[in-house]
Amino acid sequence: WLRLPEEEFNWLLKEEVHSVLKQLQDVLKEASRRFCMPTPGLESQLKQENFILGSSTMDQVKGVLTLQGEALTQADINLKVAKSSQVLHFQFRDDKQWKLQQIQDARNHVIQALQLLGSHDESYQFKTGAEVNKLMDAVMLQLTRARNRLTTPASLTLPELATSGLMKMFTPPMPGDVMVNFYINLSKLCLTVYQLHVLPPNTTKNFKPVGSSVLHNPGAMFELNNNRFEVSHVHKVECVVPWLNDTLVFFTISLQLCQQLKDKVRSSKAPVSLWSLMLLHEHKKTPPHLTLSTGEALV
Repeated sequence: WLRLPEEEFNWLLKEEVHSVLKQLQDVLKEASRRFCMPTPGLESQLKQENFILGSSTMDQVKGVLTLQGEALTQADINLKVAKSSQVLHFQFRDDKQWKLQQIQDARNHVIQALQLLGSHDESYQFKTGAEVNKLMDAVMLQLTRARNRLTTPASLTLPELATSGLMKMFTPPMPGDVMVNFYINLSKLCLTVYQLHVLPPNTTKNFKPVGSSVLHNPGAMFELNNNRFEVSHVHKVECVVPWLNDTLVFFTISLQLCQQLKDKVRSSKAPVSLWSLMLLHEHKKTPPHLTLSTGEALV
C-alpha cells in the first residue's frame, strides 16, 4: 500500500495526535480518581473501605482490613493457632496506619504520565513523528511501571519481614513466633501470616536459610539475633479491591492508545506524495533514498 500523502501526515501531527492525547488524559484522570488523588477539576474524597478477609476452605485466619486510598488504616486479625484451639486477636494501634508502597508508587507514575501529557497542550505543534514517538515512549514507560508495581509484589527475606515496621503496629504486640505481611497482587489485597518455631541450637536439621520471596513456604529457615527459625505454617487470605481492577483496565487501554498512535506515525513516516510516485513510475527510476518495493525511506 501507499504511505499517507504529506498533507494527511501533517494533519496527523496537528490534529489526530492531540485527539489521542486528550483521550489518554481522560482515561488517566479516571485512573487517578480511583487512586483518590486530587487532579485539577476533579474533586475526590478519600473514603474508607472495609474488606473481609477469609477463605471458605480454611478458617485459621480471618480479618477485616480498612483501606483508605494507599493506606491501611486498620487491620483486625484473628489467628487460630495450629495444634491448639487458641485464637489470637491483633489489631492496629489507633495511632498507626500502614502505607501500601505499591499503590503509592503506581499513583505517582500515573501523576508523571499526566504531567507528560499536560506539557503538550492543544496549541503545541508537533514537528516530526519522532517527537510523537518520544512522548509516547515516555508515557508508556510510566504506565508500564505503574502496572508492574501492582502486578509484582516486593520480594522480601524472612529476617526483613521479622524486623519490618509492620510488626510494631499491632496491639497486643505480635508474639515472636508470628509474622505478617500485606501486599497487592493485581487487583487483590493479600495478607500472609507465618507461624514459626525456634530450631534448638543442637538441632541435627540441615540449616539452609532461604532468600527473598513474595511468599515463603513451610520449612523455610532463617536466622535472626543468633536464633534459628523454621516456618511451620503459612496462611494466605485475600480479597478483591474493585477500584484496583479498574486501574489495571485503564492502564491497558492507555497503553493500547499509545501503541496505536505510534503505529500510525510509523506507517506514515517520511511520506511520499502520490504525484512523486507517479513521476517515479513514469521515469522508471528510483532515487537512492527510496525503495518502491517496500515504501520504506532509507536513512
